[in-house]
Amino acid sequence: MTAPALDTSRVIAPRLTPARISVPWLVAGIAFVALWLAGPERLPALFTYPKDWLIPAARWIGDFMKWLVNEASFGLFTFTQLTRFIAAIIDLPYRFALSLISTGFLSGQGSGAVQIVPPLPWIAVIAIVVLLGLYAGGRRLAILVGVCFGFLAVFGQWNSAMVTLASILVAVPIGVVGGLLLGIAAYRWERFERALTPVLDLMQTIPVFAYLVPILFLFGFGPTAAVVATLIYAMPPMTRITTLALKGVPSEILDLGRMIGCTRRQMTWRIMVPSARDSLMVGVNQVIMLSLNMVIIASMIGAGGLGFDVLAALRRLDIGAGLEAGLAIVALAVALDRLSQAYAIKAGESAHAAEAGFVARHGYLVGALAFVMITAIIGLVVPAVQSYPDALKLSTGTFFNEVVRWINVNFFDTFEAVKNALLLNVLVPFKRFLAELPWAGVVALLAFAGWRLGGWRLALTTGALSFLIAATGQWDKATVTVYLCGISVVFAALIGIPVGVLAAERDRLWRWVQAVIDTLQTLPSFVYLMPAVMLFRVGDFTAMIAVVAYAIAPAIRYTVLGLRRVDPNLIEAGRAMGCTRWQILTKIKLKLALPEIMLGLNQTIMFALSMLVITALVGTRDLGQEVYIALTKADTGRGLVAGLAVAFIAIIADRLIAAGAARTKKRLGLV
Repeated sequence: MTAPALDTSRVIAPRLTPARISVPWLVAGIAFVALWLAGPERLPALFTYPKDWLIPAARWIGDFMKWLVNEASFGLFTFTQLTRFIAAIIDLPYRFALSLISTGFLSGQGSGAVQIVPPLPWIAVIAIVVLLGLYAGGRRLAILVGVCFGFLAVFGQWNSAMVTLASILVAVPIGVVGGLLLGIAAYRWERFERALTPVLDLMQTIPVFAYLVPILFLFGFGPTAAVVATLIYAMPPMTRITTLALKGVPSEILDLGRMIGCTRRQMTWRIMVPSARDSLMVGVNQVIMLSLNMVIIASMIGAGGLGFDVLAALRRLDIGAGLEAGLAIVALAVALDRLSQAYAIKAGESAHAAEAGFVARHGYLVGALAFVMITAIIGLVVPAVQSYPDALKLSTGTFFNEVVRWINVNFFDTFEAVKNALLLNVLVPFKRFLAELPWAGVVALLAFAGWRLGGWRLALTTGALSFLIAATGQWDKATVTVYLCGISVVFAALIGIPVGVLAAERDRLWRWVQAVIDTLQTLPSFVYLMPAVMLFRVGDFTAMIAVVAYAIAPAIRYTVLGLRRVDPNLIEAGRAMGCTRWQILTKIKLKLALPEIMLGLNQTIMFALSMLVITALVGTRDLGQEVYIALTKADTGRGLVAGLAVAFIAIIADRLIAAGAARTKKRLGLV
């Protein structure tokens, strides 16, 4: 395939013509400023949404939830009985996985339970993952996953890690199968896809805290409810990737399937799904990573494991214990991530490989089973084989606590000076500016932006969603959320884009940067809060630091991606025209990479909004705090309304930036 034709004169020529100001934008801006200057004294209803006009959405949702829990029924079963039945079905494989790798098979319940069969020895579990790595990716992968699981044992995180792994082993297959079936349905029926898209948007943008309360009501407190919450969070990417992968199957393959007389079912499962296997494995990888990202939040409703350890350490402000548990999650995430990627490549190769004999195909399985049996028997006699000896465990908790204490003692005044300077000169003025804007003017301006960038449908979407934020009484807290998100995204972009520019042209630097941001993305979001709180106490500045650290990765990654996709022929043409290195960067590379950089900015906003709900634990007064308070009070309506407001902000930003990126591509002749 050849690249689309591009008018190089639009890109290369370093013309310094003044930018044209669009007349409609100028008129809209003047109207907005005029409304703002009129002030709340003259137009109070346009600055503060009247209480008499509020939509009681929280009460409606609360009443519906009570009806659903207490009265709703489907024939012989109530809705609650149905959800508890689903929970029991999910609980069966979870209990089996937990017994197999953590608790052992027990007789009885509670403190009186007696272990009948011990769990798999720690050495056997490590041997299994090493054999999986050796089979899928060779010696290097085997060593990597062995080191990751060895870290869990050596640093005393084994028991908690196995509890977390048990939930992952249940949530991931259900999420993959459910996402695959929904994606196939969306591919087959266009109406279903249109109806499913906003649902997936809400599933990915509503803060998880917001739907923990209804999950608790419907599924009870415990690991099963945590698995359900994980599925809601982790399934949408698999669904979207499945639909896109099936749409991307080459037409030649489809024509071949029709020629040989495949039925619709055969076309789906024997032609299209195998052809899209590589893309589908990317979805599997996403389900795994998002499930691991949920382990701390899921611990709030009974998941236990590493997530509970991190949350408990955060409550005690024990940065050492929290970092150890967080690094254990990272080790687990790295091992599972690399294994899933290797199996994606292996599946693509095996699809074209000749049929092998039984020993060649199942040698690793036979070896693993033999090793498990041998170590299980030895473990009955030698306790060190069954459980890692306590005497050999290491801990870095004290070291990290001492490091933080030393930093606080020696640099407290410097940190406070930087913190106060940014608060007084940047954060607080911007917060006050947003709080003084008229809600009606902002709604109208967002609708106008939607119309200019994407037409009347986008205008209706942005206008309606922003109006609902005001009409449900969430406008003031939403402005605080936008202020924290906006400031954090600006700082993340100011740091991330220059780093991306530097790394894009230096392969060795990019390898190091990629390793760092990959690690940052596998760290649980709660882990970012602990050092920020220990160094800067609680407040908006602490929240901003945590959000910037969490959200900077997409800004770097998409900048590198955009710059590396620039056509080398255009760069050579620029050099031939005498452009300096700076002109090539600013007039060609950054200009053509702008759509990808905008998409990276979009992802940075999504990351920032998801992290802002977590920063409610450090004293912010935004929508995240509202969601967290609703969780502590088990107020379903309050939590969902605040969560929907966060989702509306995310959807508005996503749609506007995506439309802007599309217009930029069109203007540059890239489409």
